[in-house]
Amino acid sequence: MSVLIIVFLTAVAALFSGVFEQGKFARYIGIFGLIIALYVSFLPEASFFEQYRHMYDYSANTALFTKISIVTTLLLFFLGGFAFSNHRSHQSELYALMLFALCGGIILFGFQNLVTLFLGVEILSIPLYVMAGANKTDLRSNEASIKYFLMGAFATGFLLFGIAFIYGSTGTFDLYKIQEFTITNPKNIMLILGVILMLCAMSFKVALAPFHMWSPDVYAGSPSLITAFMASVVKISGFFALFRLMTIGFSGVTAEWINILGVFLIITLLLANAMGLAQTNAKRMLAYSSVSHAGYIGLVFFGMNTLSTYTLAFYLFAYSLATVGVFMCLIWVEKIKRETSFGAFKGLAKTEPLLAVVATISLLSMAGIPLTAGFMGKFSLFAQALTKDDNTFLVIVAVLGSAISIAYYLRLIIAMFFFKETTFKTSEKVTVTYNIVAVVIIASLVILGVFPDLFAKQFGL
Repeated sequence: MSVLIIVFLTAVAALFSGVFEQGKFARYIGIFGLIIALYVSFLPEASFFEQYRHMYDYSANTALFTKISIVTTLLLFFLGGFAFSNHRSHQSELYALMLFALCGGIILFGFQNLVTLFLGVEILSIPLYVMAGANKTDLRSNEASIKYFLMGAFATGFLLFGIAFIYGSTGTFDLYKIQEFTITNPKNIMLILGVILMLCAMSFKVALAPFHMWSPDVYAGSPSLITAFMASVVKISGFFALFRLMTIGFSGVTAEWINILGVFLIITLLLANAMGLAQTNAKRMLAYSSVSHAGYIGLVFFGMNTLSTYTLAFYLFAYSLATVGVFMCLIWVEKIKRETSFGAFKGLAKTEPLLAVVATISLLSMAGIPLTAGFMGKFSLFAQALTKDDNTFLVIVAVLGSAISIAYYLRLIIAMFFFKETTFKTSEKVTVTYNIVAVVIIASLVILGVFPDLFAKQFGL
């Protein structure tokens, strides 16, 4: 909880920095606060917070996911100086809202209670509704905001209805008491209805089909840095919350929800990758890519073992690094060209080779090409699922979806590298900060792909 308080106070400081110099110090305040929070996340929790453990528990797993979300947010903050240059009048609000959303994510990493889960989901979601509409003069951004808000409110109704059913059948909000009840009463109809409703609500938060309808329009209409935040930090928070909810609270009725989740994954993997092939806009393609990765990540529920939490953390970290790597390239191209079609990337490698390389390595990692962190993440998930013969068909669908994804990732790579003439007629060069972040992401994706055990050592496991 110490980390949560530090991030919250940093958000407040960033927000009020808008009083001075139009908030240009907000990014530095955010970076400084996140570095302190990252340092504190490696320390033992203060004994003072023991009294709140029935609501929020800062366990080893909570610390692990908190660290990777802070690292990802920190990388995005480093990119913010260029990405938010068009938002000079309200930069402080955007940085503060990102930090408030991160607070919601941190709550989701350690919730012990369905009330805490609901608070975490709402604290994460409400700033996103606002940030999606940050481009006030852009109709697509306005559409993204209102669509995300309406669909999010609809999903919140499912979540609350599910919580009501769970409480009505178990008489408690506590995750571990609910687990005990599910083990002794696995056929309780009200309980099962509550589980299914909550599964549907959380599937919306992580963009699993058929609850993904909002994501392409919201991702495409939001400012690109905010989209990167949604596709990385929000995905980390939502998936670990779903994982914690289903494997702890509802572990006694796994047989009742696992097949439903399997159907969601099959629809997600086939539909998202097929739609990704049909896109002509890189940002919408990345939106469908994010949906497809929700399908791969969902495999963690199948063939579970003692390493499942670590496998989930590794995959989410690798995917988040790759997401930041692609979006930093997209942000630069969008700022120069004012569009994000595949054609806008033609000849990028001749003008900004480092940007093209980081985007390429990131896309290859997303596709699961060997010697990248994404390959090791997918391999671990597929290998875990194959420990049970019942999951063979699901893994085949995942492999097929992964193969299809290579086609639309290659289209962007071809546009960047295989055109003789560059279409970038600008004297503007990528900043030193951008280059440093690019090198860090390239090195991380390759090193973790070759030496995956370094992930455990780096995060103190």
